[in-house]
Amino acid sequence: VLIAVGRDACTRNIGLQTIGVKINEKNGKVPVNDEEQTNVPYVYAIGDILEGKLELTPVAIQAGRLLAQRLYGGSSRKCDYINVPTTVFTPLEYGSCGYPEEKAIEEYGQQNLEVYHTLFWPLEWTVPGRDNNTCYAKIICNKQDNNRVIGLHVLGPNAGEVTQGFAAAIKCGLTKELLDETIGIHPTCAEVFTTMNITKASGQDITQKGC
Repeated sequence: VLIAVGRDACTRNIGLQTIGVKINEKNGKVPVNDEEQTNVPYVYAIGDILEGKLELTPVAIQAGRLLAQRLYGGSSRKCDYINVPTTVFTPLEYGSCGYPEEKAIEEYGQQNLEVYHTLFWPLEWTVPGRDNNTCYAKIICNKQDNNRVIGLHVLGPNAGEVTQGFAAAIKCGLTKELLDETIGIHPTCAEVFTTMNITKASGQDITQKGC
């Protein structure tokens, strides 16, 4: 990664102070409640300017659509800012959906979580002899909720495609048992999520000797 500048929240010169909308003076971000409502009840904010939310265009589109439906269509559905699939398109892609492990521990407590993980070797890397055990997959499960998957992470080829598919399953309440019962497509990278059996707590070796 050479440079990652992010986005600036240009909110200081559009008159928000005139109507009393609060912003974070450090970064210009706008704090809102879970319905994107600011401290001024008739003013809403969506997208990249939100305090503590993801700076992703599809998130802004979804939040805006749901806000319009709540305001004018009688809906009560709110934007889910947790189970958002996203990918870093570096040469070896990284994809994630749900909680990072650190945030999950903070939210649920380490004693209530089970983390499964493994290294893996994509089939297409075996012919050119690229390094084995470079790719990594991990799921975070809530033991107090039927081992529901609350975080999924993958580092490997086509991580974006893999993550997008599993994101729908996570929205549907994916559990570790359901993953174990799913027949994998061999030989794919996504298959690794159907065969995980080593927990992080066990400290067992997760290196693999083949695809």
